Amino acid sequence: MEIQVYVARPEHGKYAEQICEEIYISSLERKTGIAKRTPEYIIEKINAGKAVIALSDEGEFAGFSYIESWGHKTFVANSGLIVAHKFRGMGIARRIKEQTFLLSRRLFPDAKIFSITTGAAVMKMNYEFGFRPVPYTELTDDPEFWKGCEGCRHFDILQSHDYKMCICTGLLYDPKEHLEIHSPKEK
Repeated sequence: MEIQVYVARPEHGKYAEQICEEIYISSLERKTGIAKRTPEYIIEKINAGKAVIALSDEGEFAGFSYIESWGHKTFVANSGLIVAHKFRGMGIARRIKEQTFLLSRRLFPDAKIFSITTGAAVMKMNYEFGFRPVPYTELTDDPEFWKGCEGCRHFDILQSHDYKMCICTGLLYDPKEHLEIHSPKEK
């Protein structure tokens, strides 16, 4: 079975309910916090060209992720990475993460990209893409971003620490830290 991973298009909105359900079930299984999203929110990301979807060659939903810009487009969050149970262990998460990262860089080339997660696999992938762990104070201070955490079971921890700490690890990719250095040509 072939799995294709690409930027989601409006016709993929039909998977929004399934995406939300998969995210929710996964959070319960892992006993971790996760910000709940509505199908309408997922459709908004898809229609805006800010989502990546994985589908089988038979049209089955296999995985998803989306991006959102914050702080006047100085930050981009990579969020909602999920792989459907049936398709786990096939390397799809890495392919989705790669496409989400590339989409972030294409749409917001100068923005810092961040992710908050409790998942070791996501942390490992982020490290491989050049992300580094950071305190929350290095992430966006946009209050709208932190409102997205209200659906998480650990939101009270975040609130009690003035949005500066929670159980998730903050990871940041700063494009200024990854500039290519070209050596002058020798004569």
